[in-house]
Amino acid sequence: MVTAEKDIEEILGKYPNASRDALIPVLQAVQEARGYLSREVVLRIGRHLKLPASKIYGVATFYNQFRFQAPGRNHVQVCRGTACHVKGSAAVLESVKRVLKVNPGETTKDGEFSLEVVACIGACGLAPVICVNGEFHASVTPQKIQDILDSYRGKAR
Repeated sequence: MVTAEKDIEEILGKYPNASRDALIPVLQAVQEARGYLSREVVLRIGRHLKLPASKIYGVATFYNQFRFQAPGRNHVQVCRGTACHVKGSAAVLESVKRVLKVNPGETTKDGEFSLEVVACIGACGLAPVICVNGEFHASVTPQKIQDILDSYRGKAR
């Protein structure tokens, strides 16, 4: 098993003598490996790239692709694009928040689910859409949310 520190060092090793121009690719690689950007990792990246943590956070918070909390075992994305909005995704999002008892960007206390709002999933013809672990659910209504989420509880990925 690769240790937590070793995976970061392997990623940083691919960017020897790197500077600010490598920041986004490094952040993407670390998040791909870890699922999120921890405080410790941001500090380690800063030392490697010779950048203050404030600059790294400034860049990472600008882009909504980066997360600072560990994602849940089941990652729920609620589309809020135009087609989904018109077809009722605001009510779907409220239902997901109520059932999971979290807000977008948060993970449930048991680590089972994380919630993310996305601008467009790219499945407009199926609106409103949610995606759980890459699996699309079409024509979702607030009444369907409980059953959809229950189908993922305790399920190994």
